[in-house]
Amino acid sequence: MTHDAIVVFAVLGVGGQALLLCLAVAGVLAVAGERRPLRSIRQAVWGYELWLAFAVAALATGGSLFYSEIANFVPCELCWYQRICMYPLSILTLLPALAGDYRIARYLLPLPLVGAGIAVYQILIEQGVVKQSQACLISAPGGCATKWTDEFGYITIPVVTLTAFGLAFAFLLLACFELAPPAARGA
Repeated sequence: MTHDAIVVFAVLGVGGQALLLCLAVAGVLAVAGERRPLRSIRQAVWGYELWLAFAVAALATGGSLFYSEIANFVPCELCWYQRICMYPLSILTLLPALAGDYRIARYLLPLPLVGAGIAVYQILIEQGVVKQSQACLISAPGGCATKWTDEFGYITIPVVTLTAFGLAFAFLLLACFELAPPAARGA
């Protein structure tokens, strides 16, 4: 059962990466002057940006709790720092989403940005590009370089976390920018 759940999280990670790639391509095209793909995405998620950020954060929070409490994977120091960035997003996106208050989105952008930076750093440690610190070595068995999961040849916990932070950032960014009159948002 535990391995099945790990595979489900890995599949969600790959799906999230595909979605993130589509969002990134639409963003690059918009910067290059072709705004139709971004407008289409914008119309599809209009009014649900905070809900989508909440769904990503809640799923990531649930996944991290599953890994530590059910699968008994000991979180390393870097995992704890990533949790510090992800867990508050679950609450800080839910409450404004319930109230329909999108003003908070721009203030939440640093959380997924910092969390993504920590995830990238941990991926570099896992791949042996960067040497882990002594604090990493004593924080968990094997330290921050331990690959508790390695599905599809590249999906480790920090990779899924990076994907979640990327999606949360993208949805919060969409919530920051109104491409329609404020009346359409209910303000």
